[in-house]
Amino acid sequence: MPRTARAAIGGLVYHVTNRGNGRLRIFRKTADYSALTQILLDGKSHADIDLFAYCLMPNHWHLVLRPKRDHDLARYLSWITNTHVKRYRAHYPQTSGHLYQGRYKSFPVQTDSHFLTLLRYVESNPIRCAKPLSPTAQSWPHSSLGGPPDLLAQLLSPPPLTRPRHWLSLVNSPLKESDLTQIRTSLTRDRPLGTTPWTFQTATHLHLQHTLHPRGRPRKSPAPALTS
Repeated sequence: MPRTARAAIGGLVYHVTNRGNGRLRIFRKTADYSALTQILLDGKSHADIDLFAYCLMPNHWHLVLRPKRDHDLARYLSWITNTHVKRYRAHYPQTSGHLYQGRYKSFPVQTDSHFLTLLRYVESNPIRCAKPLSPTAQSWPHSSLGGPPDLLAQLLSPPPLTRPRHWLSLVNSPLKESDLTQIRTSLTRDRPLGTTPWTFQTATHLHLQHTLHPRGRPRKSPAPALTS
């Protein structure tokens, strides 16, 4: 079956993630994280994008970004993943099989409170996993919250919404279960994340209406009762 084209237009904010093949580690040591972070920075010269947040985890990563033009998202992700795979294989020549599980997953997000909730979700990954990687979100050095200030100044763009003053407290506090469910549904289905009107409008514009429908076959209606 041929691959469907990515529905990504310029000017929208997107959450993007990819995972190691078979959930295996893609970062074995600190230098591996630094290598991908540098690739994220270098990739900005190959596509016009704004990067607002990121988090690199042992076997996956998250990005929140805004492509300026319609093809910039695919151009940026293609360059960074291909470059990462080539450099990874050069550094670990004994690696066999695919590095990533497949193509990246992405969904657009509305630039209102949903955007800030998504940033909390991304930057709190190190403390929300089953075995926390750091005592606080900001002490994880491989994210937009805990990375080196000089690097973040080059890598990140001003976000469409300013983080609240108590941002660290928010990120280190548990997210509402309803927010987690909504984000995870968008992750699984590539569904736009936002208010109901915005979600329907964006899904229609990007031809993503199928992401709004329940999976599986529709339930059969019960047969009408026979009458005499």
